[in-house]
Amino acid sequence: MKKTTLFLMSVTMTTFFAPTVSAGNLVLMTGEEAGAYYEFGNVLAREINDSSDTSVTVAASADPMENLQAIADGSADLAFVPSDIMTYAYEGSVLFENEMPQDFSAVASLYMEPVQIVTCNPDIKSIQDLNGKKVSIGTLSSNVRFNAIDILDVYGLSEEHIIPVYESFDDCADGLRDGSLDAAFVTADAPLPAITALSTVEHFRFISLDDDHTEALLEVYPYYSRSIIDAGMYDLETDVNTVAVSAVIITRNDTPEDDIYNFISSIFENRDTITDAHQKGAMLDPEFAASIFTVPYHAGATKYFEEKDIPFF
Repeated sequence: MKKTTLFLMSVTMTTFFAPTVSAGNLVLMTGEEAGAYYEFGNVLAREINDSSDTSVTVAASADPMENLQAIADGSADLAFVPSDIMTYAYEGSVLFENEMPQDFSAVASLYMEPVQIVTCNPDIKSIQDLNGKKVSIGTLSSNVRFNAIDILDVYGLSEEHIIPVYESFDDCADGLRDGSLDAAFVTADAPLPAITALSTVEHFRFISLDDDHTEALLEVYPYYSRSIIDAGMYDLETDVNTVAVSAVIITRNDTPEDDIYNFISSIFENRDTITDAHQKGAMLDPEFAASIFTVPYHAGATKYFEEKDIPFF
């Protein structure tokens, strides 16, 4: 498949860092204060602060692009990013075409975020049916937009084949409800409250990906994984077949090894405590944490994996 390449003019990445933040005091960029990254990031930070000599301060952000910029300019030490955006940044592709911002390392993959494609239009039963329809695909710089473009691509469609709406899912939910919007892509942990609220609307449904197109997608874009949204999450009749990216934490290459070791060991040695504080703690798995293969791991992370005899890329 031919990959659609887009250059975001408003984002300028640099490989020149500001002076390193003092060892032992790390800044973790997360996401919007109402979002999952910020909420879970605060839970992780509290555990690290309580169980190690490393301290972590959580900072809110607008989106993963801001997080990557903070890593690049040295104003943050750690950041949440989706695995696809991480890969684009490391390779200098798509959003980062003609840029090579490679001065960061992976720390851990935390949990999966499925691509959820929803509609309340009874005429839409497959991805092909989105042709000519009004579809929300996230904000212009969001990973949701590029997830949508990737999926449309393997079905022989593009952004030009739909009438795109560049809004967050919460902002476009009313459009799905009143029929002024035909469908929406959202990449987030399930169940998502905004989708749950839509589930009572007549003709509400998810659009599943078929096996052949899913396989084609995975061959071209290796940062995706097969994913199933359990029917019980949204009181559906059947499970939903889709793909997912992972929520990943990255760090600057010059972050002290001991601090990253403390960060990752505090998380995975205290999963029960984290789970008591947040449901996403139950998704933490050190083997999954070590499954990133598109970006090399920081030495502090590999030290922990080696101690636990966990294979990593």
